[in-house]
Amino acid sequence: MVTAMLFAGGVGTRMKQSDMPKQFLEVGGKPIIIRTMEHFAIHDDVDWIVVACKEDWIPYLNELIEKFQIKKVKAVISGGDTGFDSIHNGVVKTAEFSKADDDIILICDGVRPMLSKELIDNCIEYTKKYGTAVPVTPSIDSLLYSEDGEICNKSYKRSSMYITQAPQGYTMKKILWAHDEAYKRNILNPVSSSELFIELGEPVHLFIGERNNIKVTTPEDLETLRANFFYQNFKLFAKEEMKYEQ
Repeated sequence: MVTAMLFAGGVGTRMKQSDMPKQFLEVGGKPIIIRTMEHFAIHDDVDWIVVACKEDWIPYLNELIEKFQIKKVKAVISGGDTGFDSIHNGVVKTAEFSKADDDIILICDGVRPMLSKELIDNCIEYTKKYGTAVPVTPSIDSLLYSEDGEICNKSYKRSSMYITQAPQGYTMKKILWAHDEAYKRNILNPVSSSELFIELGEPVHLFIGERNNIKVTTPEDLETLRANFFYQNFKLFAKEEMKYEQ
């Protein structure tokens, strides 16, 4: 069994454009969270979807799920105070019905509307093989380290640096162990599930993701996303026009 677990419990403070959480902002007539969910809903190998949502926005999300006819939604639950809390709530909910050790959970931000079928395919395949699967893209920029943001005394070799993406795949056995250990060891605010495993001393398997798989965090990300959808629609329009002219 494969379950996509989306976390959308944040308020998007870095967006600074609206009182509406960023996952509900519309692009091309659909909220970002719905576009993200659609990729999993139409994927043949994904059985269920669980969403951890900001509690007071759950009724609205349920309305959107019905309006856009998103299939496979097993549960919409309340998120937590942090991203990790939201993921934990989703993992616990998934464990209620996904009980086999080798069942797979795909943990993904609710604001990744540019996911591809191939990326989800690869995440499932590598999770089956290794138990963990984290999509990454090689860093194209030089990286400097600074404690205070003013003075730098350390740099990193660019060829060894990677940017993490989502979805990140884990077997239920591994993710439940990691979350149990996190609370035992008081590791309660890792940035991502892959970071949690690394803090616990466990390696994760990397695979090459897609640069187009953006996470909508800032106003610039939103403009990039809207430009991308405009370009896609323009290409479709041009293609239809060419058919008509022929």
